[in-house]
Amino acid sequence: MSTDAYKHWQDLEVCRPGDVPPATPLMWLAEKHQVHADRLTNRLLPADFTREADPATTDDALAVLALREAIRREMEYGRGAHVRDALQLGATWNEAAAALDITPDEARELLRAWAEGQRHLYTASEERGEQPLGLSAEQHAAVLALTELGDDEPAEADR
Repeated sequence: MSTDAYKHWQDLEVCRPGDVPPATPLMWLAEKHQVHADRLTNRLLPADFTREADPATTDDALAVLALREAIRREMEYGRGAHVRDALQLGATWNEAAAALDITPDEARELLRAWAEGQRHLYTASEERGEQPLGLSAEQHAAVLALTELGDDEPAEADR
């Protein structure tokens, strides 16, 4: 991301998760969240607190809610991509599932759902005449092939 994009992000008012532009780095989300959360924390300071403290506003409270939801969504969305990465690098389904504290079948379903979403993203962007984002048909098939591995069977590591 460019310096201009970061400056724009710093100036951007976030009132709902949809206000967050796609591909905003997680660190930027956390940084903006912390600014608003710090002001909310100032509400807990004693009345006789001697240092200058920015007062909290409704906008701070709404921004904290929206940014936390955007972070939650980003973290949730990234699970499938990271399961794929782990498997492609040689982890087994049992290992990937244990890292998420779920069963291997739940991890497979998570990967399938992510792959379907990525395939849809690719075809939709292609139909709009845009640079395709997501998984091509070949990439989609390769991801789905990972779901056929046994629980303790590593994929051929893609290092």
